[in-house]
Amino acid sequence: MSKVSVNSIQIMKNKNKKITALTAYDYSTAKILDIAGIDMILIGDSLAMVALGYETTHQVGMDEMLVFTKAVANGAKRPMVVADMPFMSYHSDIKTAVENAGDFIRAGAKAVKIEGGTKYIVEVVKHCVDVGIPVLGHLGFTPQFLHTIGGYNIQGKSVENTVKILEQAQELQEAGAFGIVLEMVPEEASKYITENLKIPTIGIGAGRFCSGQILVLDDLLGKYTDFTPKFAKKYANLADITKTAVTAYVKEVEENSFPSIEHVFNLDEQEKIRLENINNLKN
Repeated sequence: MSKVSVNSIQIMKNKNKKITALTAYDYSTAKILDIAGIDMILIGDSLAMVALGYETTHQVGMDEMLVFTKAVANGAKRPMVVADMPFMSYHSDIKTAVENAGDFIRAGAKAVKIEGGTKYIVEVVKHCVDVGIPVLGHLGFTPQFLHTIGGYNIQGKSVENTVKILEQAQELQEAGAFGIVLEMVPEEASKYITENLKIPTIGIGAGRFCSGQILVLDDLLGKYTDFTPKFAKKYANLADITKTAVTAYVKEVEENSFPSIEHVFNLDEQEKIRLENINNLKN
């Protein structure tokens, strides 16, 4: 099956075929998502919390993100691999932003995701695209702007705010972004925005009418237990499954019932006799 590219994503939008996306942070998980048929894998800065235990996404940096990006890129062959540019990796100046974006491409990503829709961000997107780096935009609730937004608040709750998000999305589209993530936006607002863009929208907490959907995989699997967003559906409960498995392992090790005979290696008979003879001589 051919690899997913910016062209593939746009074709899916044009054909009204839903785009599927999930986060991943390691090689083995990326391989599983690939086999399962995911179109896009995002190395999200959400790994700051779910993989590294930080309080917010602000605390993860370029070096950490690059390690996870390399791991995912090694495991994902068909899906389009997109790397989240972390906090302050693209905010200071355009030159640094483009260089950091380039580091993600060298690490194996096929695109980067950038939050925000200010004139400066639009310029960053344009410069990245101009040098051959595809960019996925991100509007609505933007976690890196958590403190200026004032918390985990739904965005686009009025007509005026919805129009503002659309205008930002159109500017990002004009700058060359191949798609826009819409996070925590009312369904009616995201539908309006999606219908007025040429490029696809990928929703997370943005209702049913986006061009596609993305979730944090650890939420989907019920693995991250600190909190679960309202918009995240649990398709499994790996936290309980893992706890049950590890509890059983601890019990069997303590009882000496693991490892059992099928889990051990043995000397051949001749070597066993030789070893016994050595032991007998010592005694």
